[in-house]
Amino acid sequence: QVQLVESGGGLVQAGGSLRLSCVASGGTFTNYAMGWFRQAPGKEREFVAAVTWSGGTTKYADSKRGRFAISRDNALNTVYLQMNSLKPEDTAVYYCAARRFWNRAIKTAGECDYWGQGTQVTVSS
Repeated sequence: QVQLVESGGGLVQAGGSLRLSCVASGGTFTNYAMGWFRQAPGKEREFVAAVTWSGGTTKYADSKRGRFAISRDNALNTVYLQMNSLKPEDTAVYYCAARRFWNRAIKTAGECDYWGQGTQVTVSS
């Protein structure tokens, strides 16, 4: 069973950038497709971005394309989410997720097997 720990959240002004990290432990990292989701108060958890086990394929929610970039370093068991040009509506708790033995990109929260505890991102206007 893999454990996921996110970091890198915080308070940033609109237009700023943050890089989130998610470190995995307790499993073989390359067995997992990885993704980032977020949940704002009063809203459902939504897909942000995903990357396949090799890092060769990435997927993004349409509204995030061009501003966010997901990547992974399999040597460090880490997946990243680089967020640029942040907007107040990006304010949410961001979660890292993993799906085991899946060679495509994650698309939905329901298909994920493991979750991190989340990291808060707050964008001020």
